[in-house]
Amino acid sequence: MYQYIINGGQPLFGEVTISGAKNAAVAIIPAALMVDGVCRIENIPQISDVTLLYTILAGLGAKVTEIDDHTVEIDSRSITSTEAVDPLVCKIRASYYLIGALLGRFGEATVAMPGGCNFGVRPIDQHVKGFKALGAAVDEDECVHAQAIGPNRRLAGANIYLDVVSVGATMNVMMAAAMAKGTTVIENCAKEPHIVDLANFLNSMGADIKGAGTDTIKIRGVDRLTGGTYCIIPDQIEAGTYMTAVAATGGQLLIKNVIPKHMDCISVKLMEMGVYVEEMDDTLLVRRTGALRPTNVKTQPYPGFPTDMQPQIAAVLALAQGRSTVTEAVWSNRFRYIDELKKLGAQVEVDDRRATIDGVEKFHGAHVQACDLRAGAAMVVAGLAAEGTTQISQVQFIERGYEDIINKLRSVGADISIVHIPDEPLPPESVG
Repeated sequence: MYQYIINGGQPLFGEVTISGAKNAAVAIIPAALMVDGVCRIENIPQISDVTLLYTILAGLGAKVTEIDDHTVEIDSRSITSTEAVDPLVCKIRASYYLIGALLGRFGEATVAMPGGCNFGVRPIDQHVKGFKALGAAVDEDECVHAQAIGPNRRLAGANIYLDVVSVGATMNVMMAAAMAKGTTVIENCAKEPHIVDLANFLNSMGADIKGAGTDTIKIRGVDRLTGGTYCIIPDQIEAGTYMTAVAATGGQLLIKNVIPKHMDCISVKLMEMGVYVEEMDDTLLVRRTGALRPTNVKTQPYPGFPTDMQPQIAAVLALAQGRSTVTEAVWSNRFRYIDELKKLGAQVEVDDRRATIDGVEKFHGAHVQACDLRAGAAMVVAGLAAEGTTQISQVQFIERGYEDIINKLRSVGADISIVHIPDEPLPPESVG
């Protein structure tokens, strides 16, 4: 096991280049199973979730070739199994995309129940609803068993209305429908950038998907997806995390390789707090020199403020001059990290899904842990701003979603290192 050691209290200056989007990559890699040929995927982030998916795909018979640190070729012509039951499958939430991909191409899938960060109940009922509407029989026990019951074990197009706006269900059902016979219309869809990216990937391989990024997605099923090359979009949440880092510490960062439109929901809140944000073609200049102002934040599906940025912005608001509120409208238990933030000196009270934050003048270093991926990022942001030394344990969560975070932060002036802790015990929920 490892810990991050941060000697904080110093502003950040310089440039940071953002990696490919984690939330897009972990769907596009399983979607490569649908391609009857070789697909080359570029701008892949070097993170542990990606590495696990490579191993899972190889176990199904795919040929996975890493061309360089950020490029992979996946050849799924030699798939030998539609059963993804390796214990690795249970370590990441995104493994549920294997269901839609395998079911869509082969008409059957058996996939172990997904794992991931534990910050609330995350059912897959909307995924199952969509699969059944497309003509699959679905059983759930320790695994999800799905099988097309139509002619030739092929799914059939359908009209599907999602009861809740679900990113995972939108993407999973879209994959399954891409090779279904006929036309599928999915309504009440999520609109996140990585949904559009998945649709663009599938279209580049021969799918016919229109409307991704809107409430309604229309899919005309095709018989076969063929090979091609695709480049993943930049990571909105990684970029937002570095924006909150400079907001917490002060200084100035040029954040490169971003799509500024994707960042608007984050930029607006930081500007309300007194942070300077300037948009350019594919970069953001972020600067904070004065005091932080309080504001109120409520997480919402895109284009609202992303739930994956809630812990990071809460860490910044805890340093603002006044009272702020953060309302979590997506997940039921995403405030577990608040007790860790309090160890650094934050003054926060949580009532159900609302946190009331009274800003303090400064944080003080402490030993904290990463409760999940984004909570871990919040601890890094807070530790960078804290006076003294902060130790962060359970950093395997952070490395699920942030490529080379230590060196990226060092390059802009952070005093952060990683140390080996041989005997640190794992908590029961550390399967993320």
